[in-house]
Amino acid sequence: MKGLFLDAVDDLASVFHRVARPDDPPVDVNEQGDIPPGALPALLAGYEFVLNDHTSMPTDAMRRCAGLKHVIFLGTGARSYMNPEELAGIGIQVHIIKGYGDTAVAEHAIALLWAAARGLAGMDRGMRSGQWPRTEGMELTGKTLGLIGFGGIAAEVARIAHGSGMRVMAWNRTPRTAANVTFGDLDTVLASSDAVSVHLLLNDETRGFLTAERIARIKPGALFVNTARAAVVDEAAMIAALRSGHLRHAGLDVFEIEPLPEGHVLTTLPNVTLSAHSAFRTPEASDKLLRMAMDIARGLAR
Repeated sequence: MKGLFLDAVDDLASVFHRVARPDDPPVDVNEQGDIPPGALPALLAGYEFVLNDHTSMPTDAMRRCAGLKHVIFLGTGARSYMNPEELAGIGIQVHIIKGYGDTAVAEHAIALLWAAARGLAGMDRGMRSGQWPRTEGMELTGKTLGLIGFGGIAAEVARIAHGSGMRVMAWNRTPRTAANVTFGDLDTVLASSDAVSVHLLLNDETRGFLTAERIARIKPGALFVNTARAAVVDEAAMIAALRSGHLRHAGLDVFEIEPLPEGHVLTTLPNVTLSAHSAFRTPEASDKLLRMAMDIARGLAR
């Protein structure tokens, strides 16, 4: 069984070579980042599995990829790039990888939370342009952090937030319990939280989950952090809430369009802190991710 690392950019090729083992299935590495769907059939010809970091795989294009049996997506957000059920219908199984970056993403969410609370990005921009913008921040000690979705990443966020003196509430689609976390219904968590952090997987049930109506139920003046997937939030409603001040500040790592286009409205709002979908990017998480991907490939080859 032979595979292709389809889009090994941003140093992922070097990470792959670092974690690969001599007895792994053979994998060719393609260091091309922007691959149009029409190029996929030729690129994937002769391969039974593919490692995919961020390349869109429309079903119509994949239908012409004869011989391909498995897509190993490097993360949990495969649905942002392909339809797993449709691919299964044409004989291609999609595998996702969970847990590799729980600590990395959680630490990034906390970083965005603190940056949002203190207006760090705005002060940095102002000072670089010769200004001295001294803003009044929000103290987070004693405040309530509401987690929407409670998996491995949210559990890490809860641990860090509790350790820094915050009260932690959470809502999850299925019942959960955790030390130092108060679980409640969605409306209660939204209305009670001084900061809301999103940790939902994207699927048909969660797409557009935070509607305008639900955003309106968030406590006025709350902070908002999203390191999950942009599609779980009504972006237009979130922007309206930021403009009106209903949301004090947003820290965002994920966007409906990536890379975020120059001049996008989110880049023009002073009460938004942006990062380039990089919450998971640490050497530790990257090594674990690629090693877990190859362990999946090893299992397929048996």
